[in-house]
Amino acid sequence: MTAGRQAEGSGTDPASARLPSRVAKLLSALFYGTCSFLLVLVNKALLTTYRFPSPIVLGIGQMAVTIMILYVSKLNKVIHFPDFDKKIPIKLFPLPLLYVGNHISGLSSTSKLSLPMFTVLRKFTIPLTLLLETIILGKQYSLNIIVSVFAIILGAFIAAGSDLAFNLEGYIFVFLNDIFTAANGVYTKQKMDPKELGKYGVLFYNACFMIIPTLIISVSTGDLRQATEFNQWKNVLFITQFLLSCFLGFLLMYSTLLCSYYNSALTTAVVGAIKHGRGLEILLFNFKQPVKT
Repeated sequence: MTAGRQAEGSGTDPASARLPSRVAKLLSALFYGTCSFLLVLVNKALLTTYRFPSPIVLGIGQMAVTIMILYVSKLNKVIHFPDFDKKIPIKLFPLPLLYVGNHISGLSSTSKLSLPMFTVLRKFTIPLTLLLETIILGKQYSLNIIVSVFAIILGAFIAAGSDLAFNLEGYIFVFLNDIFTAANGVYTKQKMDPKELGKYGVLFYNACFMIIPTLIISVSTGDLRQATEFNQWKNVLFITQFLLSCFLGFLLMYSTLLCSYYNSALTTAVVGAIKHGRGLEILLFNFKQPVKT
């Protein structure tokens, strides 16, 4: 009875009550899509135009910027996440492994494929995410969404057939990137419990746990040596774009978490794969779904 009176007194209907959440879902998706698209362009310029030879070092720079921004924000009480304890690695697993795999395969595939072909093959993240959400999270999607997903994949196959510059190594990297991205998105959705690590804790400890192993990989493969011997470090424009890539890498990781937090992992995969508006039907359909509390 009291609850009923409160509802009447508030003067709001259920549709308007859900409006802020729908706006948050839309804005978080647009933020993620914009960051993802801009980062691909900047990385493409660094790895092909400037011929920067070390995609792993670029990923390390993005992790380092992420750690610094989040740690300084925590010190200044702008954000909050739990202090480190021995249970955190268990809570995060397997996110750190998926995180670094996603970074390295994504940067490597960007350097080896044309931008249109890279965008086309990234579409395969979508059905992989749908499959993993069904298996890991037990989520069920309507037939309309499933059909739309396979329509996007069919379009990707048709577009891929026109690419004459076959690059097997690039294709392997981009398909690995699809798998890592799908698994990372689904497990991120599972791990972002505010009562546990929360959004910022997942982002911070992921970067902390993987920056040293990634640095070791970079040293052992000669990637770091190639980066230190690169002849463009006195080029102000190159340095500016390198730092921009590192900052955009942080924004991409943060926007990915926001999009996954407010939406499904499938929606995040759709936004990340399409960027130019393909698959919008699935995206808008997901926004229309009622918000679960």
